[in-house]
Amino acid sequence: MELSDIQTFAAVARTGGITRAAEELNTVQSNVTQRIKALEAEIGTPLFERHSRGMALTGAGKRLLPYAQRMAALSREAVLAARDDGEPKGPLSIGSMETTAAVRLPPLLADFHRRFPAVRLSLRTSPTADLVAGVLDGALDGAFVAGTITHDDLAATSAFREELVLVSARRWGSLAELRAGTPESGPTALVFRTGCTYRQRLEQIFVEFGWPSAARFELGTLDGMIGCVAADMGVTLLPRAVVERSAMNGSVTMHGLSPSHGRVETLFIQRRAGHQTSALQGFLSCLSGDDEIIAA
Repeated sequence: MELSDIQTFAAVARTGGITRAAEELNTVQSNVTQRIKALEAEIGTPLFERHSRGMALTGAGKRLLPYAQRMAALSREAVLAARDDGEPKGPLSIGSMETTAAVRLPPLLADFHRRFPAVRLSLRTSPTADLVAGVLDGALDGAFVAGTITHDDLAATSAFREELVLVSARRWGSLAELRAGTPESGPTALVFRTGCTYRQRLEQIFVEFGWPSAARFELGTLDGMIGCVAADMGVTLLPRAVVERSAMNGSVTMHGLSPSHGRVETLFIQRRAGHQTSALQGFLSCLSGDDEIIAA
């Protein structure tokens, strides 16, 4: 069983498709397809079901995935450990939700770059579910995610506390007006793709408001999200700090929520076992020293 085949399998499982996996692995689609076919031939059973929206794991693929994740992570850790002489340098891959990357990370990343210029830091933005998977399979050294993370293989440290607000067009001056003035099914929910913690929480709020059948519209960027809200296309749920710093802040209304809905912690997660590189230790030292960081 070739390690490169295992790494490719883990990437396709994580991204849900050949094209996205090829982009992540910096290779061509035909190479990804060839490696998946080779692995399926060696194991003797299909690992994916192909459909119009991408690829889904078969039962065999689901059973193989945790082993593939551990093998890929162990291989990467072994290389990094061999090269690590105690001086922070080399690659460091960090993941983040787009909202955190936009507002919280710029000063942290600038400080890290000043202190450890020999580290080649890369930042990947994705929903929380994808970030957790990326840390588990070793594609990411650590990631900023939302909500409670309970996984035996992950260690989590509190990084930021956010206030979440329901964001609507300017014409809705209050939450009461919004609830009274929208159709019985509720306004359109403007959301990031599945796996986003904020999307899950917004859907819970809609259920409690009596809008379980409201339409969903997926967007890929913060600017697009806030712009569509300003155009009265629907409502969304975002950290207050993100909306306040948006250039379109004056075109939307922020509605406060109860603490159960409006308070969330951003956590920094990393693998509990394995080698912690000097580069990651340097990043954690910047994280703990930031004025807005809250110690776990």
